[in-house]
Formats: sequence, C-alpha cells, structure tokens
Amino acid sequence: MRVLSIDYGKKRTGIAVTDPLQIIANGLATVSTSELFTFLAGYVGKEQVERIVIGKPVQPNGQPSENLARVEQFVARWRKQHPEVPIEYYDERFTSVLAHRAILDSGIGKKARRENKGLVDEVSATILLQDWMQSRR
Repeated sequence: MRVLSIDYGKKRTGIAVTDPLQIIANGLATVSTSELFTFLAGYVGKEQVERIVIGKPVQPNGQPSENLARVEQFVARWRKQHPEVPIEYYDERFTSVLAHRAILDSGIGKKARRENKGLVDEVSATILLQDWMQSRR
C-alpha cells in the first residue's frame, strides 16, 4: 500500500506518494488547495493508500505558524469523512528551504522556476515523505 504526503498551502498544495512497497517517494501533483479534498478522495478511491502524512506547519522556534489552523481544519474534515485512511502530522520545518535548494541545485532555469510555482510544493511534499520514511526505519 502507498503512503501519501501533503505540503498544505493557503493557495496550492504539493502531494507526493510512495511506490506500493514504500521504498521511494515521488512527487505526484500540485493542486489548488480548494480542490485538494476532492483530489485526495478520488486518488484513495483508485489506489490503495495506507495513510496520509501531512506537514505540521510550525515555526523554527516550535511555535505554530499561521497556516496551522487551516491544516487542522482539513485534517478534522478528512478524519470525519475518510476514517479508513488515517492521516497523521509530521514536522515540516525546513522542507520548503530544502525544496528551494534542491530545485536550484537541479539546474532548472529561473524562467522555468517562475512559471512552475507549484514545483516547490511538490518537491516539499516529496522531502516530507522521504523524511517520514527515514524516521520509520
């Protein structure tokens, strides 16, 4: 079964997924946050998903970020409507910084980075999922 990860944003949300053996994490999509619930419900209806890991937005000092309330509302809604697919929080501090660095290191040009703003969200979700997988080993 697969594991999904979510880098939840106010406008856009990055999603990553493992392979069925949970060995590799890959970026899946960047979706409009307003369409996230529908996207995930459709995905778990087609694929076997063991769980969803969602980034818990906290500041470097451990204090909640302004996005935490939105994430908590989403998690509560998911748990109510899809209790068969558990969702859990995972510390997402520094994933966006690491994603920006990975994208810069990959050699993607400035114009391409500007045109594909969702790439950072998807890469952040992938880093989040890789970290979660490492923590389980």
